Amino acid sequence: MCSLPVSRPGHRNVSRLGDRQGAESKERARRDARRRRGGPDDYPGAPLRVTGGMLAGRRLRAPRGAAVRPTSDRVRESVFGRLPDLEGARVLDLFAGTGALGIEALSRGAASAAFVERARPALACLEENLAGLGLAERARVVRGDVLPALARLAREGARFDLVLMDPPYGAPDAAPALHALARTGLLAPAGTLVLETSRRHPPDRVPGLALEDERLYGDTLVARYVRSDQARDAVGDGAAAEGGGEDGA
Repeated sequence: MCSLPVSRPGHRNVSRLGDRQGAESKERARRDARRRRGGPDDYPGAPLRVTGGMLAGRRLRAPRGAAVRPTSDRVRESVFGRLPDLEGARVLDLFAGTGALGIEALSRGAASAAFVERARPALACLEENLAGLGLAERARVVRGDVLPALARLAREGARFDLVLMDPPYGAPDAAPALHALARTGLLAPAGTLVLETSRRHPPDRVPGLALEDERLYGDTLVARYVRSDQARDAVGDGAAAEGGGEDGA
């Protein structure tokens, strides 16, 4: 079942306005403290929102429970702030979950987005999010595993200017998908690929893809790739840390 998470699990819902404002003030203080420590901005149950573009501030639905780990608002905002103008871009969101990454791209001007996801609870929320935000006509949902979906899209002759990948942390899904993307030519010549993973499971080198940039957000590693034939300067040693860069959860 999809939900709009609004409070910390176990936190009592407050009905009176004054109490609610007091609780919100305390929560802002806790969030500020986490930022100063370099820890994660979001906690399970925190509201998930679009961070930029025409839909900025709109909430997204997510499956209940911990099976889906959407990219936090803070990481998404930073990632998209480092990307070029997305006006008219064709976007592919792999391991899409709630669709937060692809929806962010559509909000920021992308022309279309294809979302690949296999889990039924996540698919239900993804489709609710697209419909509720008026994005269904610019979106395509591909149901199933990533590798067969990539093969299908390649057969159709699809090309994407931006590919977004957020596979489950610790699962061996990233490397085969990266190799498939390099092999199939789904990434357009001037396209960009963004991978989010755990800093404890950094991706290996992939023939055909050049690593341009790495950033750390607590425990989250975000790597940006281009096609090797379009590579400019190689990334330096180590990943730059943002938001404190300390080990987090």
